Formats: sequence, structure tokens, C-alpha cells
Amino acid sequence: MGSTEVPPVAVPSPDILPANGGSASAAPSTDSKPKKKICCACPDTKRLRDECIVEHGESACTKWIEAHKRCLRAEGFNV
Repeated sequence: MGSTEVPPVAVPSPDILPANGGSASAAPSTDSKPKKKICCACPDTKRLRDECIVEHGESACTKWIEAHKRCLRAEGFNV
């Protein structure tokens, strides 16, 4: 019996720097259901957010928290 693993999908990185403009170039989403579990989506912004919170506390890391939320929304999650 074989494995039913799904190959990874290349997803462009979201804009995590607030100084840049909006992401008007994003393609409209026809899917309402995310393709990944929320725990597995956006590992880069999740890692940066978590490291910042551990080192500096949540109130000092709003930039990384918001960047992670933007990434999750781009993946189709409602956060």
C-alpha cells in the first residue's frame, strides 16, 4: 500500500515589510477552503513571530504578528 503524500506547492512569499504597498497583484482566490492546515502554513513568518515573542514579549512583536496574519490570509485562512 503506497503513500498518499501530496507534493509541496510553491507559494510566493507574502510581503512582510509594512513599508511596501498593498498586495494588489495577488490573484483572486476562487477556493474558499485552505489547502494546508493552519499549523503548517507560513512557517517562515511563524518562526519569526514566535522567536520575537519569546525574546521580547507579545507587545513588542506586532510587526511580526501582523506579517504572519497577512500570510495566513493569503493562504485562505480567516484570521
